[in-house]
Amino acid sequence: MTSPDVSWSYTGFGMFREWLAQTEGFALAEMRGFGGDRDWSSVSTMLKPLLNHPDDDGPDLTPAQCAAMLPRLEEILDHGLPDDSDPVLRRRIEDVGELVTVLRSCVDKNVELIFG
Repeated sequence: MTSPDVSWSYTGFGMFREWLAQTEGFALAEMRGFGGDRDWSSVSTMLKPLLNHPDDDGPDLTPAQCAAMLPRLEEILDHGLPDDSDPVLRRRIEDVGELVTVLRSCVDKNVELIFG
């Protein structure tokens, strides 16, 4: 049996996280580790483990971290798209959907989300 997977190019993952950070009310470029000097303790988002993560490798996300992020990502997904949505926004929502599927699988199987 295979597990669900989501993969991005470095650029694609960066753009996805920039969009998610914007959705959460801050600019990723302002944050420490992403070119800025704003400390991560100054933002309040359940998506912090994903947003403040190296592009590849780094620590895997625990099932508990995956479970904690799911409600917010599902909320973004449930918000949906306006009928006249642009292709970039449509792609971001599709990415959220794929990530939700992977996170649910990690939670259900009690396994870590592996970066690599």
